[in-house]
Amino acid sequence: IIVVTIIIRLAILPLTIKQIKSSKKMQEIQPKMKELQAKYSSKDAVTQQKYQQEMMALMQSSGVNPLAGCLPILIQMPILIGFYHAISRMNATPEFVLGTFLSIPLAEPSILLAVIAGLMQFVVLMTGPAIDNPQMKVMMYIMPLMIIGFGVVLPAALSLYWVVGNIITVLQNLVIYKPWNKKTDATTTGGAK
Repeated sequence: IIVVTIIIRLAILPLTIKQIKSSKKMQEIQPKMKELQAKYSSKDAVTQQKYQQEMMALMQSSGVNPLAGCLPILIQMPILIGFYHAISRMNATPEFVLGTFLSIPLAEPSILLAVIAGLMQFVVLMTGPAIDNPQMKVMMYIMPLMIIGFGVVLPAALSLYWVVGNIITVLQNLVIYKPWNKKTDATTTGGAK
């Protein structure tokens, strides 16, 4: 499972890099997006339609693809479903034994691996790009809880896949976003405003 996870992550690395570039561009245009929100603060349909059009024009001119962030996750979903079906079929066949990882049976749910997977997801979100959107901050807390919930009922092999994948993502985030630089930038510029 660990080797397959690493291979899968290497295979989708180009999409992940594209996602990261798109999220960096999205951060760069945040001030312009806030200006548009202020300009079109009225909630009537005509104003909101103009806001949507200008927002899409801004994204196109900046080269931002709002769907680029979803692609790596969408590609992994069939893989997770495939793992689940493979594990289920192995459990149904007495000749196959899935085995254990650090004495945790991979064919059965594991609360320990589920919690580790949820915590790793939280670390992934903390090491990623800064989130200014309040709705995205809520997701930062909901997503790990969802992963723990799924991990508690699904076989531990899926939680192991998620843990290894998140370790790789944390390493990517540390290399690309360098979160320690953000703290030093804030202290040298007088802090966040």
